Amino acid sequence: MIKPDYANGHSWEVYSKETALELQQSLEEGLDIEAYADVFRAVQDMPGGVEKERIADVLFDIVSSAPIREGYPYDEPSDLAGIQSRRRAYAFERREPGREELAGKLHGAWIGRIAGCLLGKTVEGMRTNELVPLLKETGNYPMTRYILKSEITEEMIGKYKFNLSWRCYADAVDTAPADDDTNYTVLAQRLIKERGRDFTPEDVCFMWQAYQPKYAYCTAERVTIRNLCNAFHPPFTAQYKNPFREWIGAQIRGDYFGYINPGDPERAADMAWRDASISHIKNGIYGEMFIAAALACAAVTDNVKDVIFGGLAEIPEKSRLFEYVMKIVEKFDAGESCEDVFAYIHGEYDEYTDHGWCHTIPNAMIVVAALLYGGGDYGKSVCLAVQTGFDTDCNGATVGSIFGLMHGADRIPSEWSAPLKGKLETSITGMGTVEIDELVRKTMEDIPG
Repeated sequence: MIKPDYANGHSWEVYSKETALELQQSLEEGLDIEAYADVFRAVQDMPGGVEKERIADVLFDIVSSAPIREGYPYDEPSDLAGIQSRRRAYAFERREPGREELAGKLHGAWIGRIAGCLLGKTVEGMRTNELVPLLKETGNYPMTRYILKSEITEEMIGKYKFNLSWRCYADAVDTAPADDDTNYTVLAQRLIKERGRDFTPEDVCFMWQAYQPKYAYCTAERVTIRNLCNAFHPPFTAQYKNPFREWIGAQIRGDYFGYINPGDPERAADMAWRDASISHIKNGIYGEMFIAAALACAAVTDNVKDVIFGGLAEIPEKSRLFEYVMKIVEKFDAGESCEDVFAYIHGEYDEYTDHGWCHTIPNAMIVVAALLYGGGDYGKSVCLAVQTGFDTDCNGATVGSIFGLMHGADRIPSEWSAPLKGKLETSITGMGTVEIDELVRKTMEDIPG
């Protein structure tokens, strides 16, 4: 009998390996499936194989047809019209930059994103029970700088469970290394060049398949690649057997749509929806729309709350993401300490579970808190985003991107940009290493007028 080897397949590609995660994700969405909870957990514990996958198929059918439970307080559509009909408008005073100033802001956004990514890449996946001791041991807590290979001793490598021996360190790179957090930004630029500003979700699917290998994609993005290979089309690529559908993958993909729509957060969010909807639903989509819209606002104001509220104005007011981001702002306004706010995020989401560590919402909360408590200082902002754990390279990159677009490259001290040497490696087919100045020039070409 010819059959797939489900037992040895990757959990990002074999749905039956993540039925416990599916249960948690579905309950958070408000799906009325509590009566089946014990079945989901029991299937998770079954040995891998065809039988387990067949039972998981039935569980997926249950999830797909489940209604929202009575009393669920959120209203979270995934279609663009539904999202736009549930927004809360926000107006703020804007200052339109000239082309030269805008180029400087975009240079700051690219540098800020790439350097923030490099800062977090060193410890991506390290939980705070080891991250904080490591930072203290290297004299870098509270964090103020890159973690350097020159300060990592053999004793440290043996002491920590997290593998420090093969990490990417700022003092041991020739330029900014390739990373999905920067690959997606460069790939979005290529998307606009090839398919135009009116690109479709199907165009995004084509770019993904044409310009990166399968192993460049993780979690929800890997599910999308699997579904595309099995003849699914958007939005079903995001919906079919995808327990990662509200994870952070889309939130790291929206920057370029903000870059090329300065002062137009609605247009930026529209583009972000077209990108996010191939791999995510609900808050997974909102994360990308929020960041893209916030960046569009950052081009025309240096008021961090206008950036945050302008981003939130493009997602549903009665969504979990909107509510949790607002809680961070409210705590900041109430005078709560930075330490207490980050402790609150850790209390709401568990960094020691994959779901808690990688979900859109806690990472968006970290981004907002880092920008608020960073006080207009690039180093402090990206370091706050990284030292609190969770998805460190994603959050360092996003905070750096927003800061850079708000304030321009001149506000990013040279010690942060020096390791990049003006270049960025990519793993995108046919691109290799690119010049950051060239990325900025091409970004300016994609802005109307």
